[in-house]
Parts: sequence; structure tokens; C-alpha cells
Amino acid sequence: MEIDTTNLEILRHLKDGRKPFKLIAEALSITENTVRNRVNRLMEEGILRFSGAVDINALAGHNLLYLGVKLKSMNLQEKAAEFSRLKGVVSAGIVTGRYDIILQVILGRDYNLLEFITEQVARVDEVQTVESFIVYQGYNLHVPYIL
Repeated sequence: MEIDTTNLEILRHLKDGRKPFKLIAEALSITENTVRNRVNRLMEEGILRFSGAVDINALAGHNLLYLGVKLKSMNLQEKAAEFSRLKGVVSAGIVTGRYDIILQVILGRDYNLLEFITEQVARVDEVQTVESFIVYQGYNLHVPYIL
């Protein structure tokens, strides 16, 4: 499916959650039915998926962790999938740069960085090094929250 300018604009309108198709149509000067059809097609193609998101700043006692992971091997897809199943992990992305994978993790009152590293990351073979970045204050930071 081609992502044209109209599809990109629809996606931008939906980035902060469900917005009435009527309002999107008015903003883009197209019909509500056109918006509905395009959204349905984007969903059918697997490009768009609606899910809940949490404003990490509003979640008292919780922090967002970005963890850069350097592997000893190049089993990137296998390891990213393995990391994605660990407790607290919201996403695992294969990236360019000095890390092979970057994890997005929700830490809570009863689940801290030390526990995540020693009890979860330590179970994954082929980890060479990790570097942690805890977000103490985020701006426009909404993450999907999967328990």
C-alpha cells in the first residue's frame, strides 16, 4: 500500500489517540467516508493499529528506561524478540549506532533498574554490554503499556 500525503496527514491526526473522523475530514477538506475508508485500509494492511498509551509522567512511582544493548553476535532479530518478552519491556528495536538493540522498559515502585538488569537481561545469552537511560521527565512522552 502506498502511503501518500493524505494517509500521512490522517496518521498525524491519529497519533495522540482516536480523533473523530469528522474532525479529520474537516481539517483535510475531504469527506468523512474517505477518512473512514483510508483508516480501515491502513488497519487491514497492518500499517495502523489502535492501542492504549500511558503518559509516563502521570504514572506516579514509575519511570521509563531506555536500555542500549550491544550483543556478542549478530542474532539481532532473535535477540530483539527475546528481549521483547521480558518483564516490563514495551518495545525492542534493532538500531544503528553503537548499540544493536534499544529497549523501552517501564520501571515501577516494586521493579527497579537493578532488578531488570540482574533478573531479566542476565537471562539473555550473548549480551556484551548495556547502557541505561532513565527518563525522569518526559515531554510528549506516551508509551504503549503492555504488562
